[in-house]
Amino acid sequence: MADSWQECMDYAVTLARQAGEVVRDALKNEMNVMIKSSPADLVTVTDQKVEKMLISAIKAKYPSHSFIGEESVAAGEKSILTDNPTWIIDPIDGTTNFVHRFPFVAVSIGFVVNKKMEFGVVYSCVEDKMYTGRRGKGAFCNGRKLQVSQQEDITKSLLVTELGSSRTPETVRTVLSNMEKLLCVPVHGFGISVSGRNDTEVKFGLQCIVSGGSGELEQQLLICALWQLEEQMRITKWAFTAGIWQELALLLQKLVVC
Repeated sequence: MADSWQECMDYAVTLARQAGEVVRDALKNEMNVMIKSSPADLVTVTDQKVEKMLISAIKAKYPSHSFIGEESVAAGEKSILTDNPTWIIDPIDGTTNFVHRFPFVAVSIGFVVNKKMEFGVVYSCVEDKMYTGRRGKGAFCNGRKLQVSQQEDITKSLLVTELGSSRTPETVRTVLSNMEKLLCVPVHGFGISVSGRNDTEVKFGLQCIVSGGSGELEQQLLICALWQLEEQMRITKWAFTAGIWQELALLLQKLVVC
């Protein structure tokens, strides 16, 4: 029996590459930048163009499937996840980087069936790196299997975080205060998440997301475009070592939720 979800994943890879070409071309041209929820939450015409292109192509091939797009949701469409096969799209993952022509931008596509992630595709356009993850089958970069950190001791770990898009004084104070508490554990430092080379990841916002070590790195890719669905979560964890997660779980109870 044919693996229909693998066919969908292969199509997602093809579309991500096509979208990446559009993004790379746009980096050479003048940009029309607009503001969404805050001055640090940006959107461009290219974000909207790429999302429409992806959804249109997928609808033509899979007309019965559903869609959740970052820019569509930002424009007012409801984010409703059902049991129907659903494509979750972030057309330019890293719009602020894109606007400043900082070369770390990606096209992110997630695929959910029965409210469970089946695969994720993240195409780093400028680097020409295609990250893929399939539930139960691991994660890969350009076809090469990825291996994550085996670090169990949080004091020897490199944590990854981001400031988020809110710039209200209260939120900024909370985020920086939480970062200070984590640094004083102490940990080796904070860094940028690349190919599983970090030991764990912490994000602050409507929720706190923790990821890390030697578990299923594929889960990080499966999360790729699920930000719209995280509003119902406080703590989500994936790809963690037991030791780091246990230590972080205790620490996170002491942190303030933004």
